[in-house]
Amino acid sequence: MWMVAFILGWYIMKRIYLKENLSEEKLDSLFIYTILGTMIGARLGHVIFYQFELFEQDFFSVFLPFRFNPTFEFTGFRGLASHGAAIGIITSMYLYNNKVLHKPVLWILDRIVIPVAIGGAFIRIGNFFNSEIIGYKTDSIFGVVFKALGEDFARHPAQLYEAFGYIVIFVIMYFIFWKTNKASISGYMSGLFFILLWSLRFVIEFFKVAQVEGREDWILGMNTGQALSVPLIILGIYLMFRKK
Repeated sequence: MWMVAFILGWYIMKRIYLKENLSEEKLDSLFIYTILGTMIGARLGHVIFYQFELFEQDFFSVFLPFRFNPTFEFTGFRGLASHGAAIGIITSMYLYNNKVLHKPVLWILDRIVIPVAIGGAFIRIGNFFNSEIIGYKTDSIFGVVFKALGEDFARHPAQLYEAFGYIVIFVIMYFIFWKTNKASISGYMSGLFFILLWSLRFVIEFFKVAQVEGREDWILGMNTGQALSVPLIILGIYLMFRKK
């Protein structure tokens, strides 16, 4: 699903670049920067926020899709964190802007958030099919039995809740960009995106099993995902409502 997300994102950004009269050469560079920023940020974010002990236990597996300890094994990158991806994308857009685009960095951030929203939906759908990031047990009509995990009881399909929310956010962002003049207000689009997406993530965490055992009540009653979402919500408020 990651590849679907990146390809769809490229197509959406192509439409945006055509609208803004920018060359496809700059779009190709954007694609590379986005992939690298997303994957590196997501991987490092997971290890730093959720599995820090990996730096000591199996250092090279942090950066490579292999496990070296206790035995060598191809594993793929089993841990990728959306908060890390957000930081990685912001960093890569800053570098892309300085090296290639040469516009105010918020210009590209205000536009890249549109494909990021729909890309996130596909990634969460992939998590659902892989039985990853599961929810708590439930008796609700929305419950799903994850037989791949050897279970015979229903859980909240938190991945699908989140995916649906991302689709709604994508529709909102897409409509605002194409049908209003809000995109001309520096920081408005990225600020709104941060507020919507990370508020959604904060709520969805109530339905998810904590990714790190023992961190259900990590900071002020919040689990890891919620605590990491708060600064990004605040950043969104700042970007959206700061004096222009």
